[in-house]
Amino acid sequence: MSTNARKTAVVTGASSGIGEATARQLAAAGFRVFCAARRTQRIEKLAGEIGGVAVACDVTDTADVQRLAEAVGDRLDVLVNNAGGAFGLESVEEGRVEDWRAMYEVNVIGALQVTQALLPALKASGEGIIVNVGSTAGRTAYEGGGGYTAAKHALAVMTETLRLELVDQPVRITEVAPGMVRTEGFSLTRFRGDQERAEQVYAGVSRPLVADDVADAIVWMATRPAHVNVDLLVIKPQAQAAPHKVHREG
Repeated sequence: MSTNARKTAVVTGASSGIGEATARQLAAAGFRVFCAARRTQRIEKLAGEIGGVAVACDVTDTADVQRLAEAVGDRLDVLVNNAGGAFGLESVEEGRVEDWRAMYEVNVIGALQVTQALLPALKASGEGIIVNVGSTAGRTAYEGGGGYTAAKHALAVMTETLRLELVDQPVRITEVAPGMVRTEGFSLTRFRGDQERAEQVYAGVSRPLVADDVADAIVWMATRPAHVNVDLLVIKPQAQAAPHKVHREG
């Protein structure tokens, strides 16, 4: 039996993409996984398949987050703040204020609320770890990404601040920052359901990252010895040197 058999983990945004892949891989590593997301049917199916617990949760809703904390209980080993998203690709000049607000709410305030609610349980474990799922957009700006890069930069700074503030506590604070990852919904959401525009993001890129690549990195970070803190892990496909520099074949 895995040495992690009795350990627990929370993954937000677990209904698809990186969140679902991470929940599956943590379960395979022996964790009891609380699968948190808004799409109840998806997380119930996932939880049933991996022996986890489905918790309907919109991370921007305070009451939902409190219910998640109550479901988890007094002790938690791993928190993966994965819920997030990008909405629109307009310039700063033309960006929709409601999109900027929505991105800040889910990527930053959502992660803040979940972290605050679950920190007591993470501390109680004696070896807790938080893995915030950021982005290369949290390190580099690019045209059309103003609202998303602002939100992911904010998440990166929140992560760094929390690490400083909790240095005397038994909780590690880490961030994984993926580059181009082909998942079922990220680009489709960004382009408001426009499948053709979503496909163009990956045009000519034969091997972008997939959700399992990032999940593998997250599980590796979360299962290092308790004295090892992987502050930041940036992960990109070989074809991507920077957000604006991607090798496309053809």
